[in-house]
Amino acid sequence: MDDAEANILASLGRVRLCDLAAADGLPSDGYKMCVSALTQSLAQYSAAVVELSPADGALLRSGLDSARLFFHQRGYGSGEAGGGGGGGGGSGDAREWCKTSGYYADPQMWLEMYDFRPGITPVEPNGVAELPPSGLPDMFSVLGKVSREVLDAISFSLNLRSSTFTELLDNIPLRSQEVSSSVLSACCHSRPSMEGAQQHSVASQDDEQLLMFSDQENQIDKTLLTLVKSDRSGLYIKDLQGRWILVDGDLGPLDIVVYPGLALYRETAGYVNPAVHKTEVGNLQDSMFGRCSLVFKLMPRSVARLSGEEMRAAGHGVDAQFQVPILVNDFMQTEHSANQLFPKNNEPSPHVEQEASYNFVMKRKKEGRKTKALPPSKRLRLEAQRVLKERVQDIADKKGIKLRFCSLRDCESHIKSLDRPCENIRTEIGWPPGVPFVHPHDLPNKAKLRFLEAYEPGWTASQQDLESRSL
Repeated sequence: MDDAEANILASLGRVRLCDLAAADGLPSDGYKMCVSALTQSLAQYSAAVVELSPADGALLRSGLDSARLFFHQRGYGSGEAGGGGGGGGGSGDAREWCKTSGYYADPQMWLEMYDFRPGITPVEPNGVAELPPSGLPDMFSVLGKVSREVLDAISFSLNLRSSTFTELLDNIPLRSQEVSSSVLSACCHSRPSMEGAQQHSVASQDDEQLLMFSDQENQIDKTLLTLVKSDRSGLYIKDLQGRWILVDGDLGPLDIVVYPGLALYRETAGYVNPAVHKTEVGNLQDSMFGRCSLVFKLMPRSVARLSGEEMRAAGHGVDAQFQVPILVNDFMQTEHSANQLFPKNNEPSPHVEQEASYNFVMKRKKEGRKTKALPPSKRLRLEAQRVLKERVQDIADKKGIKLRFCSLRDCESHIKSLDRPCENIRTEIGWPPGVPFVHPHDLPNKAKLRFLEAYEPGWTASQQDLESRSL
């Protein structure tokens, strides 16, 4: 990465939270423009800026002041590293991802943080309840509402049903004995009193242009959404061209940065890319407090499943890698890296190339075997079966109707009822009158040819002509 790329200030999409509020009835032009600005910014920069109300903005600024004072008054010792109170905040155990709470320090990343997770009361090692920065419950509520509004706007842009992601999220409010999956973290980078602060001198006054980042430069959150409010700039995210963009360099007092995570990428079948980000930890030698920020992570429930089913229901194409549902708890314990998701220059790995070569050789071997060719009439009927299903699917897609192609057993079990799958589909998509409606299992193959002849006169002759030319 060169200096020119490192210092780019992105012109992120900026939207006001009040404009993102959905209402019953037809969407207003203002709402559609707001959603468009949000989604275009997420597509190009993997981030956007949301402007809060004056009251909410004041609450977050007060929260930053409280977090700054909390870390400044707290002594740092190496014994606290990795020991998040009440829930193993820094245990590093992926199985504990939904139990982190309390104070935690990571010297390698020059990071201290306090995790607030409703439903867990963190305690000190001596058993005394830990005093957190003030205002965390109120800020958790505000940022939770913001993240859900942004999530609804994304679902609108993808033509999904409203409240599509509700099943993935915690109850509002939490029920008895429930623990929040989402978490609000008060963070402090590069506090001078941290052990190892002498390393900050690398970025000296004589070399003010030297940027230093944490060891983990290509981080991807496993969240649905992440919201960040900081007291100084330093958050970099890769844009669509692979350049590092400083996304919080020119924020106003009411602005926060929002970016998507890996769980949203998985649930939207890859239509919303996760943000690859890093944080600057150098050039803070003139600050006695370091860089403080509030980070809200909207997480899916551990018992929920990421399946991409709603994307298929909306008519979006879903790749095979997203078609197998995965339990959120298993998803959180699976390693994911930016290189796996976004290979450099989209070049296939040697393993992929070898596999493709192997598949090609096997295909040639299979094609070279002496097998009896299908008779033209059989090939014609198989093609008719494929085209038949495509015709039904095309009409359903244009009308925005979710299709479930039933099996012969399904229809036989409904033969005496009014909710026969085939009959329902025929009614929903408004099948053309006078054209017999059949599924691949309804009639013998020859009847399917008659169906296509009724729907597309001359179809059989055209296929036979193609068959004769290929011989």
